[in-house]
Amino acid sequence: MTGTQGQLSNKHTRRRHHWRRDLVELAALFTAVAVADGLANLVAHGPDGPFLLVASALALVATAAFHTWWARRHSHAPPLPDSGGTGDTDGVSGADGAPRETALWRMRTTVRDEPGSLAALCTALAGHRVDILTLQTHPLADGTVDEFLLRTPAELSAAELSRVISAAGGHDTWTERADAHDLVDAPTRVLGLATRTALDAAELPLALRQLLGRCTIHSLPAVSLTGRPTGETAPVEGVLESTTMRLRDPNGGAITIDRPHLPFTPTEFARARALVELDARLGPRVPRSEDVLTLPEGNEITVRRADQSDIEAAKAMHERCSDRTLGLRYHGPVADADRYLGHLLSPRYGRTLAVQTASGRLVALGHLLWDGDETEVAVLVEDSWQRRGIGSELLRRLADLAVEARCDSVYAVTQASNTGMVAAMRGLGLPLDYQVEEGTLVVTARLDKTAPMSSAGRRGHFEQR
Repeated sequence: MTGTQGQLSNKHTRRRHHWRRDLVELAALFTAVAVADGLANLVAHGPDGPFLLVASALALVATAAFHTWWARRHSHAPPLPDSGGTGDTDGVSGADGAPRETALWRMRTTVRDEPGSLAALCTALAGHRVDILTLQTHPLADGTVDEFLLRTPAELSAAELSRVISAAGGHDTWTERADAHDLVDAPTRVLGLATRTALDAAELPLALRQLLGRCTIHSLPAVSLTGRPTGETAPVEGVLESTTMRLRDPNGGAITIDRPHLPFTPTEFARARALVELDARLGPRVPRSEDVLTLPEGNEITVRRADQSDIEAAKAMHERCSDRTLGLRYHGPVADADRYLGHLLSPRYGRTLAVQTASGRLVALGHLLWDGDETEVAVLVEDSWQRRGIGSELLRRLADLAVEARCDSVYAVTQASNTGMVAAMRGLGLPLDYQVEEGTLVVTARLDKTAPMSSAGRRGHFEQR
């Protein structure tokens, strides 16, 4: 409000002064004085007049003291809920004010790009006691996609929620249950994903999945394991085709992202491309932390992250492994074992842990591989270092990495005769599912996301320094 407007407002709101009001106030004042004087004379000339005056004064003082104490005691008390408050921790209460069970939903709907369309949605949601926690808008050529994080009464189903939105003008509505991770606002979540990607190149597929929600990500190499071009390329600026996104992989080839249940928006495409460009600018990188463990017989080994700089050391380990060990690990011709290393040690396709001796010789590898929506674990231990608990330790650490990546399960492909791998999977202490396909055993472990395996399930094989 400007100064001129304030002056005009004061002029209009100021009451007109009347002389009759002054006369009424003076008459009331004289009447009160006369009544007080009459009461004082009556009391003072009575037999107990002075005593009554002193008693009245003490009563007034006591009343004032009690009022002051009461006001100070209740000045810091929490306010009582009124008709406009919720009175409960989740912001949703029933008609009687009692707390009501709620549910979190992610919802996305398309509206016309015109004034009042978003207000109509918010009004419709408020009518069903739905609390809007976050809101993002994705502009389109012929409309706007609004994405909400909602807290709703538990009895409000997804179908009813969609009907409410449809009646308010929304269409192509999609709903999905949300959890506490979705309570982080979009800028904070994107910055966190960018930080993780900057620290570890293996985080890029995981960051894209968390950025875009439930989707399938495939990294397609430009060159096959046999050295032949695959033809998998993508333009520098990428390609967006409704439910499919193709981005150029900084390591060569293409990254394909599919989300059949929900088309991508240009805003999501721009965010995903920014993450890929960040990865390309930073180049190959993996965290260099390592753990030194002591085997039961007293030998020390080091467990660390591996990358493509370890290819030559891994090939040397292959030469020291027996054909049976290589066959159980790679499920194919032993001569082709070295060809897989470039893929396995690339951070684009997962994470690899290496075990080396005090002299620096590589004696074991553990792989956590992103396989679309699933996650595979695989372990290779040099023959002379087997049956010392190294494979079990690697599996536990790989399970920890999978939990950090918010994976629901991991699976291992092996043979029924590979008793060491089967025993190591059982040693995780997790629920296991077994499936036999043409002589191949697939063991799937459902992950417990509440406790890390490397600390809870170690069973005393190693001493960590």
